[in-house]
Amino acid sequence: MTVPGESGSETHTGLALLVIMIGVLMVAIDTTIVVLALPVMQKSLHVALSAVIWVIIGYLLTITLVSTQVGRLGDMFGRVQMYEAGFLVFIVGSALCALANNETTIIAFRIIQGLGGALVMANSGAVIADTFPPNRLGRAYGYNSIGYTVGAILGILLGGVIVTYLSWRWIFWVNVPVGILAYVLALRVLRDSGKRQKQKLDVAGMLLLGLGLFGILWGITKVSTDPFSTEIVAYLLGGVVLMVVFVLVERARTAPMVNMAIFKIPTMTPTLTASFFQGLANYAVLFLVIMYLQGVRHYSPLDASLLLVPGYVIGSFIGPWSGKLSDKFGSVVPATLGLAIQVIALYLYAQLGIGTSMWLVVVASVINGIGASAFFPANNSAVMKASPQAMFGIASGMLRTFSNVGMVFSFAVAILVAARSIPRNLAFAIFVGTTNLTSHLAEVFTSGLHSAFYASMAIMAVAALLSATRVFMKSARRSTVQ
Repeated sequence: MTVPGESGSETHTGLALLVIMIGVLMVAIDTTIVVLALPVMQKSLHVALSAVIWVIIGYLLTITLVSTQVGRLGDMFGRVQMYEAGFLVFIVGSALCALANNETTIIAFRIIQGLGGALVMANSGAVIADTFPPNRLGRAYGYNSIGYTVGAILGILLGGVIVTYLSWRWIFWVNVPVGILAYVLALRVLRDSGKRQKQKLDVAGMLLLGLGLFGILWGITKVSTDPFSTEIVAYLLGGVVLMVVFVLVERARTAPMVNMAIFKIPTMTPTLTASFFQGLANYAVLFLVIMYLQGVRHYSPLDASLLLVPGYVIGSFIGPWSGKLSDKFGSVVPATLGLAIQVIALYLYAQLGIGTSMWLVVVASVINGIGASAFFPANNSAVMKASPQAMFGIASGMLRTFSNVGMVFSFAVAILVAARSIPRNLAFAIFVGTTNLTSHLAEVFTSGLHSAFYASMAIMAVAALLSATRVFMKSARRSTVQ
């Protein structure tokens, strides 16, 4: 793989991109591999059925909450250094997860693993932006998207094999040697080239942003596991209030954690919000389809996940193509087209019934994979091209935060839909793959899934409209942010 930059040899830039892809691949593996191991982990660690989903949510929430902060740390102390630190934290977190012996420790150690994942994911985009010139960014992000797609595929395949033939603990142990190898390669290949900003860390901003996001996300996810209560309302309102205070405090600071001036860039707001709505509409699809296949069609978790592999495989070939289009013609068309294609996939998913041919699932997953792989490289490239170099880290972190907030909300929607159609405890049992439905409940549950997919279609359409509005805006000027 050769993606030349303006300086340095093609071999060096190719190796640099390979190292970045490995890091993204590792993080992606752990977003899917754990899904297949949930039933075994629940029994082995005696985790309550309603608490086992926090093995996933804890990891995702951590990445969501700290992506902006660790991106800012990359701007301050070196993006490559923070990226490499992410490998070390991820390795330690993975080893601790493999040694976990109860519910508390597995969730706590997944949070540590998520912190390492945030350091890797939030700074990977900035490292690419430092390594490649603007006219090559789209292509580089296209290749980097292969790392995430391949990671998702490996998570599905390795998860099934490991859970079937080995202990579930090996889904975490496997990260240790791969992480060490990637860390050594990163030390030898990657070099910091971006300018660092010498300023104090905005502790107050970090706390307000973290607590605000946590309050909102905690409230949303609690709605999916517990009856609506004043406690949940308090978390939601408290989170919103803290976010408002955060914005006011940041505007008054000379060196804020999140420079609000980044939103003065004409295309930045629609680009970030499109990422949010895409995550909100699409992330639940994985869980809704798996719940359909396991609960309604009585597939095993492994067999259910394998039906989605073709979408990831074919999608992996689309990323570089989308990136090249973005470099040549701009990001608006490939990103918006990708979102429109995903609307079609969601419509096909909404046609699933209790006797539907499995070919429809495969076709829908392929179309969805093509759409997602067209959107991400182009949208990522749009963010980084619009951002001034001094803010590459914070821009990359903001992109990851917006996307992940949408993903967490999407996850909550998936569980809420299931719990509305069938008993709450049964919905969780289906999700972790420990039970399936009778014919009557299967029909009721499938009807509920249709509503969820149609709702996701509407949300994805909003993302497409936001993406399309960028064609009416002037080209982003880096001088807008001082």
